[in-house]
Amino acid sequence: MKLLEGKTALITGASKGIGRKIAERFAEEGANVAFTYLSSVEKGQALEQELQSAGTKVKGYRSNAADHAAAEELVAAVVEDFGTLDIVVNNAGITRDGLLMRMNEEQWDEVLNSNLKSVFNLTKASSRPMMKQRSGVFINMSSVVGVKGNAGQSNYAASKAGIIGFSKSVAQELASRNIRTNVIAPGFIRTEMTDVLPENVTSEWIKNIPLKRMGETSDIANVALFLASDLSAYVNGQVISVCGGMTT
Repeated sequence: MKLLEGKTALITGASKGIGRKIAERFAEEGANVAFTYLSSVEKGQALEQELQSAGTKVKGYRSNAADHAAAEELVAAVVEDFGTLDIVVNNAGITRDGLLMRMNEEQWDEVLNSNLKSVFNLTKASSRPMMKQRSGVFINMSSVVGVKGNAGQSNYAASKAGIIGFSKSVAQELASRNIRTNVIAPGFIRTEMTDVLPENVTSEWIKNIPLKRMGETSDIANVALFLASDLSAYVNGQVISVCGGMTT
């Protein structure tokens, strides 16, 4: 039996990168997959067609998780379309990097809304059906930057650190209903975003990684699979850094 057979998972920001790989991995393990995209419409539609070949039910939704009403509508639509909601991966996020003295209010608000408020919106909306069925899993995507900070990313670091504090609190609130909440903190992962970085920049980053390599999206997806499945049935309120030892 596949690890997620019969489960329905909702993954935000899944049209590319880490979110896409998690969606693929979950579908391989038998999950019905609902996922969201916002600006990458063509990639979202292509992913929907690709995942359907796995033989499970798949549907993409164009939705902005940072919008409270849109998040409520999304969860209602997923429950109506799939009949249940067992796993939520809050993965959607953006960066608007800049030194503090040059950062404007818009850059701050945009990152906090997209990265942190979105997690609040989806978690609150999804917890209702999970509480009724007395089971569920939340996996919230933070970052090593949320653990140790990073110059030029004060807004991003604040949003990702906020996800950790939020998740630890929710883990305590919802555990009595058999709803688990955990956090993944990725390190330097090879994605479309990092592929455009100059080689000298990536080589400097790699020097600070004990494993001496960048992570792959599959490294994150495999940990997400563990946290989503019953293999982690007694894991709650934890932050798992997937960073090759950067935060050791």
